[in-house]
Amino acid sequence: MKNLRGLCMALVVGLTSMTTGALAQDPDLIFKKSTVWKFMSPDHKLATYAIDDPLVKGVSCHFTVPEKGGFSGWLGLSEETSDVSLSCRQVGPISFEGKFEQGDEVYRESRSLFFKKMRIVRGCDTKRNTLVYLVYSDKLIEGSPKNSTSTVPIMPWGSNEPAACKDYLDD
Repeated sequence: MKNLRGLCMALVVGLTSMTTGALAQDPDLIFKKSTVWKFMSPDHKLATYAIDDPLVKGVSCHFTVPEKGGFSGWLGLSEETSDVSLSCRQVGPISFEGKFEQGDEVYRESRSLFFKKMRIVRGCDTKRNTLVYLVYSDKLIEGSPKNSTSTVPIMPWGSNEPAACKDYLDD
């Protein structure tokens, strides 16, 4: 009975941490596309979302993640795969809200009940004045074999001169 109670508590804590992380930075759902039809349960899908960089105004990223269907996916019990694609673009004049370090986290999302997270991090290629975004999944045991990179060269927008990302790196 103690083991069952402990398992239930772990499940509640895991589900709470999954929803808390998602609510903190809700990405905008753009669309979902079914990839595998499932009889009498939700289909497997690819879902495309958008986020705005919270520190760098004028940059948005779109990412696509697989979402498991079936009853285990519907209940949130299945582990999502590590496949993620990423595309980031300048969508307005770029301005920095503060300093950042290489590899600072822009977005995080849980991809399983325990231990697996998808992360989007940001860096600055100072030589080319380009923001570099990396998406990867990390798992406590297996590491992060799947990843994707997108770059955003900081360009003039209208009559505004482009900012230099190196001026906002926290040394």
